[in-house]
Amino acid sequence: MSESLEQHLHRLSTTETPLALPESNGRLRCVACGHRCILKDGMRGVCKVRWMEGGKLHVPWGYAAGIQNDPIEKKPYFHAFPGVKALSFGMLGCDFKCAYCQNWVTSQALRDPVAGVEPEEVTPDEIADIAIRAGSRVVVSTYNEPLITAEWAVDVFKAARARGLATGFVSNGNATPEVLDFLKPHCDIYKVDLKAFSQKNYRELGGRLDHVLETISSLVDRGFWVEIVTLLVPGWNDSDEELTGLTEFIASVSPLIPWHVTAYHPDYHMQDHVRTGPRHLVRAAEIAVKAGLRFIYPGNLPGQVGNWEDTRCHRCGETVIRRTGFRVLENRLGRGGECPGCREPVPGFWENGLVPVKPVSRAAA
Repeated sequence: MSESLEQHLHRLSTTETPLALPESNGRLRCVACGHRCILKDGMRGVCKVRWMEGGKLHVPWGYAAGIQNDPIEKKPYFHAFPGVKALSFGMLGCDFKCAYCQNWVTSQALRDPVAGVEPEEVTPDEIADIAIRAGSRVVVSTYNEPLITAEWAVDVFKAARARGLATGFVSNGNATPEVLDFLKPHCDIYKVDLKAFSQKNYRELGGRLDHVLETISSLVDRGFWVEIVTLLVPGWNDSDEELTGLTEFIASVSPLIPWHVTAYHPDYHMQDHVRTGPRHLVRAAEIAVKAGLRFIYPGNLPGQVGNWEDTRCHRCGETVIRRTGFRVLENRLGRGGECPGCREPVPGFWENGLVPVKPVSRAAA
């Protein structure tokens, strides 16, 4: 293209955002993510796609770097509209710098000269109409870090909601109270990547563990449907101690939050670890059982982890959804998530709406 990627993104932006707070000396604080960057004219945030110019915060709007229709199980969501298609859309940029990122060509744009794809100009209504034509039931903001493009996601979600579609986020969880309050009226389901349970590891990724843990608690408290995924990297985040701490934390928020533990393969700048095998995933799942979690899903290795891919009622143990990989083989739940055996509603976001988890009281925890 004739203009540079940075020039292109400069043109595809808006200053309509509630996620900019005034600071002293004419500066602005961006509150889209946990970095809470303080900017002056000419400065970009950590994400590189939000910047201040003319006394206003410019934020991404009006394009997509990727649009794809997939099974919702691929996001992964196992307790939200099982078996339906979800239209994924994404922009460019991220506030983290994960060495193993599988979406690095979009997430690391403007940070890595090798990354970046040409943005395709599109409107929220056009994305929502694509979802309808594709037979999607849900639209999901993903691929880049959607917190740093939250204004665009909300406008797409409004268009999708007007057409009767549900909405979701796939995020690293480095959120702020302000951005969660901004999203809540428009977003139904929210997946958090809890990448590790070590501040040292999070520092390598460019984030802070405590921010992500607070986000998870805040999401549940605000009434989002939440699922959590951890990419299991042998020799990096898979020690017994780290997995025990991670799963015990999730259980301390609610033992009914689904936890997906997925297989790593060498990618981007992390090529020096072995691939995750079935035994690694099953070991992590067994640790999660001891921590008290009830919905545990080893993933990315279809058919190699026994019946761990299935959903069983947390009350009576009956199998209510059978799966192989991203394919639902049988769904026996009622429209409101009722178990066919004991009639207990299984927590999730089903056809009749949300069956929430009950957070463990902070005093009890």
